[in-house]
Amino acid sequence: MHKKDITLEQLNEWRKNTMVEHLGIELTEFGEGYICGKMPVDHRTHQPMGLLHGGASVALAETLASIGAAIHVDLTKKACVGLEINANHVRSIKEGWVYAKATAIHIGRSTQIWETKITTETGDLVCLSRMTVAVIDKK
Repeated sequence: MHKKDITLEQLNEWRKNTMVEHLGIELTEFGEGYICGKMPVDHRTHQPMGLLHGGASVALAETLASIGAAIHVDLTKKACVGLEINANHVRSIKEGWVYAKATAIHIGRSTQIWETKITTETGDLVCLSRMTVAVIDKK
C-alpha cells in the first residue's frame, strides 16, 4: 500500500541536486502500484548521433521504479536500492519528450519488481524496462 500522505510536489523535491534534475526528469502522477514521469529529448539526454541516449532511458526507468518502490515502504526503517535493471530499446527519437509509466509487478517485503514503458508523445514505444528493487533495512 502506498503512502497516502505524500504529494507529487514532495516527490519532485527528491530530484533536487541529483542526476534526475540534471536530465530534466519530472514526475507527473502516481498512485497505488504505479508512477509516471517525463523527460526531455535534448542536449542533456542525447548521445553523439543526436538520438535519445539509451542510458538516459534507463535513468528514467530506474528513477521511476526506485521512487515507486520507496513510496510503498516505511522510509524511516527501509531503503530501496536497485538490484537489477534491463532495457529493450525499441525506437529512436531525436527531439521532444518521452513519457514513462512504471507499474509494480510485485511488491514484497524484501524485493519489488517494476516494469516501465517509455513512449513518444504519440504513444509509440521507445523502451521497455524491468527493474528489481531490493528493500533493505536502514542502518
